[in-house]
Amino acid sequence: MRLFVETNGAGPELVLLHGWGMNAAVWSPVVAALSQAFRVTVIELPGHGASGYDVAQSTLDDWVSACLAAAPARAVWIGWSLGGQLAQRAALREPERISGLVMVTASPRFVTGDGWPHAMALSTLTQFARALRRDHHQTLERFLSLQVQGDEAARETLRLLRQDIALRPEADPLALEHGLELLRTVDLRAGLADIRCPTLWLFGERDTLVPVDLCDELERLMPAAEILILQGCAHAPFLSHPRQCLRALHHFLESNHA
Repeated sequence: MRLFVETNGAGPELVLLHGWGMNAAVWSPVVAALSQAFRVTVIELPGHGASGYDVAQSTLDDWVSACLAAAPARAVWIGWSLGGQLAQRAALREPERISGLVMVTASPRFVTGDGWPHAMALSTLTQFARALRRDHHQTLERFLSLQVQGDEAARETLRLLRQDIALRPEADPLALEHGLELLRTVDLRAGLADIRCPTLWLFGERDTLVPVDLCDELERLMPAAEILILQGCAHAPFLSHPRQCLRALHHFLESNHA
C-alpha cells in the first residue's frame, strides 16, 4: 500500500497525519510556518487523497505499517483525530522511530464505553457507517459540519474543510468505511502508560467530537504528558485558529529539542 508523501523545509523531522475523510491539504495553514524550522513530511492516510488502498489491509496495524514505511527514520509525529490514533500506535510498536507525539483533538478511544463517558456515542458512528454506504459524499459533508460545531470561526473553518477536500483526489469509499470502523472499535487506553516519548495533547475548548472533559482521564492514564486546551476552537484548531495552534506546537517542539 503506497502512500502519498509531501516534504517541505529542512531541519528536525516532523510527520503530519490528517484525520478521517480528509487529506494533506488540511495542514496547509501550518505547513509553511513549520517548514521554516523543520523538515515536514505530510502523509495521506491509506485510501485518502492520492494514497493507494489495499482492501485486504484494513486493520489499524496495516494502516500504521503503511505510515511507518512512508515516514522518516525518526521524527516527531503530529496526528489529528484518527491520525492521532495511528501515531499513538506507531509509538507503541516502534518507539525508536518516534521522538515525540502531538495529538491534535485525538483520543485513545473515540466512542463511549464503561468508564469512558467523554466521547462520541457508539450509535452516532454506527449511523454514520450506515449512511456512508448509501451516500459517502453526503456523509462526509455531515461529518465536516460536526467538526466545526461550536467553533467561534465555524463558518470559515467549514469553508476551508470543503475547499481542502476538493483540492485532492477523492477518498476511496472502502477506505472511508474501514477508517470509520477504526474510529468505532479502536481502544488504545491500555498502552498509553507505555509511551515514553514527550507527548502533547491539544484539545479544542468547544470540540463536540472529542470533548475536553477527556483531559481528566488522560491525566490519569498518561500523567507525564502535557495537555493544552485551545480556547474558542472545535475539532480542527489548525484551520480555525492556526496562530494559536502554531504557538502551542512551537513551544512543545522547542522545549523538547525536536
